[in-house]
Amino acid sequence: MNQSVTTSFKQAFESALPLTSSPLVQCITNEITVESMANALLYIDAKPVMADAVQEFPEFFAQNNALLLNLGHISPEREKSLLAAGSFAAETHTPVVVDLVGVSATQLRYELGHQLLANHPNVVKGNISEMRRFSGLKSTGRGVDGSQLDQSPAAFSELAEALKQLTRRFPATTFLATGQTDLVVSAHGQWRLENGVLQLDRFTGTGDIVGALIAALLGVGLTNDAAVVVAVSYFNCCGEVAAAENTGGLASFRERTLDQLSLLATHQDWIQKVKGQAL
Repeated sequence: MNQSVTTSFKQAFESALPLTSSPLVQCITNEITVESMANALLYIDAKPVMADAVQEFPEFFAQNNALLLNLGHISPEREKSLLAAGSFAAETHTPVVVDLVGVSATQLRYELGHQLLANHPNVVKGNISEMRRFSGLKSTGRGVDGSQLDQSPAAFSELAEALKQLTRRFPATTFLATGQTDLVVSAHGQWRLENGVLQLDRFTGTGDIVGALIAALLGVGLTNDAAVVVAVSYFNCCGEVAAAENTGGLASFRERTLDQLSLLATHQDWIQKVKGQAL
């Protein structure tokens, strides 16, 4: 029988949230979701700083505990900032999450993502369609959205194998592909995560928030795999609780989901809601 994720990461689930310290997470991200990401970090007692000016990097990298690099808005200046931050993080041994937003849509993002991967970040994430494109498989994603066609059982298994091949070249990196079922692949194992509700696909920034949560957990010392599994499971459980309580539309569902970021961890039994298994 496959081992459950709560068994695999028992100590991480029991001790990670609520946070026992307030990591400073530097985010280089897009303007669309920057406010949601900053507040999401504050809701779990982390500290965000949205600093992307290269001139400030020496001072910020002397203070921060983790770095999030999000490809959601690309410009010539942002590209330089992302690459410079990735290099600073490698030099200073700062934990890094790379979020491959839109990498299945344009060649520029695809190439930029691989340039950032060359620095061996702790975590590389994207939706299933983005991760298929990034790992060299056919992707039917459009824009920054994943495609249901990329989430069949056969496609899921194909992606798991492709990401496993990537871990042989980048053994220090954990790869996360999000979708109806989330896939985590590292040199240490593979896990499928099964929490979540469809409404989470219908407000912007959910993937960006997950990237920020992962960075925060890396910033307090969790391993790559544990940070990914706990962050994804926690956010999806927040969505499940919000959906069960919501009597309004999507705007109120969004508000309830964000509310749960500060509430769910105060209930020790939230861990019982986690669904997923080692592959």
